[in-house]
Amino acid sequence: MHLRSLLFQREPAWQAERLIVAPFAIRPWLFETGSLTTRLRRLAGPGVGVHLLGQGRNKPFAGEYASLELPVGRRALVREVVLHCEGRPLVLARTVIPPRTLRGRHRGLAHLGERPLGEVLFALRGLQRQSLELARIEPAGWRPSIAGEYGITESV
Repeated sequence: MHLRSLLFQREPAWQAERLIVAPFAIRPWLFETGSLTTRLRRLAGPGVGVHLLGQGRNKPFAGEYASLELPVGRRALVREVVLHCEGRPLVLARTVIPPRTLRGRHRGLAHLGERPLGEVLFALRGLQRQSLELARIEPAGWRPSIAGEYGITESV
């Protein structure tokens, strides 16, 4: 991954979970406390899968450095995926994992391929999500290749 992101042209305006204002109907999906992939499979069946757009050691965005308390310039594992149901995109996601997390028994997180990260994380004892940040992305914020491939014509 040479670009900072294969999804975004610039850093999204990430917001902490507690600050998100969203329609009531989608709030349970946005704030799922378990594996989103597992929840999607319960609803849509086994056709739900992960398409890996890119994963590798990369420089996070400025806000991600701050959120993860990483020294600026340090690389982290950046993973960007599309959760889909039989090819139809459902969720575009970006995960940044600090190097300190990839030690010992968690080093396998760097080699997931198209395995869902959430399913792996929620199966590991002692790991828990500390925070979740979301952003509303305007069409101009997406990389043109992603917007074109996934038909993004309005804010997501």
